[in-house]
Amino acid sequence: MNKVSIVKYEKPGESVSKAIELSGAFDRLKPGDSVFIKPNIVFWSSVVDMPPWGVITTTRVLEDVVRELRKRGAGKIVISEGTVTTDPKDTTTGLHAFETLGYNKLAKTYDLVIKDIFEGPFKQVDLGDGVSLGFSEDLLNADMVVNLPVLKTHAQTKVSLGLKNLKGCIDKKSRKLCHSPDMILDLDAHVAKLSSVVENVVTIIDGIYTLEKGPGFTGNARRSDILIASSDMVSADIVGAAALGFDPAEIRHLAIRCKERGMEPALSSVELVGEPLANVVSAHAWDYPYNPENTLPANMIKRGVSGLCFPKYDHSLCTYCSAIMGILQVAIGSAYKGTPFDQVQVLTGKMMKPDPSMHHTILMGKCQVTLNRKNPDIKDPILVPGCPPDMNKLIEGVKKAGIDIDENIFKAFDFAPALFMAKYANKPEFTQDFYRVQD
Repeated sequence: MNKVSIVKYEKPGESVSKAIELSGAFDRLKPGDSVFIKPNIVFWSSVVDMPPWGVITTTRVLEDVVRELRKRGAGKIVISEGTVTTDPKDTTTGLHAFETLGYNKLAKTYDLVIKDIFEGPFKQVDLGDGVSLGFSEDLLNADMVVNLPVLKTHAQTKVSLGLKNLKGCIDKKSRKLCHSPDMILDLDAHVAKLSSVVENVVTIIDGIYTLEKGPGFTGNARRSDILIASSDMVSADIVGAAALGFDPAEIRHLAIRCKERGMEPALSSVELVGEPLANVVSAHAWDYPYNPENTLPANMIKRGVSGLCFPKYDHSLCTYCSAIMGILQVAIGSAYKGTPFDQVQVLTGKMMKPDPSMHHTILMGKCQVTLNRKNPDIKDPILVPGCPPDMNKLIEGVKKAGIDIDENIFKAFDFAPALFMAKYANKPEFTQDFYRVQD
């Protein structure tokens, strides 16, 4: 039975050190061991300030972990992450994140290697069941992996903790493959397989800020001041899920991995030390509401939108398309002026099939175009190719369906994160200090 520590964050350095000490997370570290650190920078804007709270691993926790590793004699330390961008050719946003978050300054202070994971190299690993994914060789070659997820929920997998954070260690093609249309070998099944690749994975869940309706900046952040640590990633995730208000058995990827390891996805499988769990549990919402038929999101229902079918996303929708979903819904909702649209449907992901009663069908992204472009049930197929979808083609396609959207909404896409900063204004507990290196 693995120890999992719960510690209230109170003081720089001391709180993280306490979480590590209580859990024995670094007990297997030997002097000179190479270490790979995986923070979570799921999204970043190099154009405007965005709310990082509950979305991104705090630089505070990262630095405290590095200090502890150096104190214990760790050898080469690599910090690596691959941030999601809407432009596949974007090679600067991740580097901007590293600089702004203070990673480059930490590199000089503590002799670290900072690396965009997409620089590679990657190695294909056979995970069984016909699944082969490309993993970072820096991850595979490390003596110890230190996993630093944020304590947050996820709109597809319910939670995004240690297991889910490893998805950021694979190449772009593999990330998309994880969003399989298979109902059994689905996203959760792929996430469960990720943890079988590396054994010595220490997990420290950063809950200084937590997030509901994550994983991105559109969610709702809370100041929670929680740290959860363990030398065992699965055990840490069991406690993290419980802290977010879930029965760990309800988290499909966690239940799958536990079954493979012969353990119950339950608190009875771990040894809790430190703060009582009851003192930190707080239910966090994960799902976005739709109508009972799951054909229209709640925000459009409030506007009275009719003549539109915009089905709820499923597990096959990958991150690269989902980043555009929100702004597309805003644009279409804003274009509604009380007159029903001309029976338009928008299909996403790798699974959705058309409703033959609709007059126009927008196939959003390469996967939908491939799946349904020749479907005889579609009266007017409107193709929006690209992975992610081409923005100009998307605007053109929506207008072709008779929806007069405001193009400026899409042109302002890069500035959208700034709009979500307003809800944290005049709340002193939401400070950027935790995401900067303090002199």
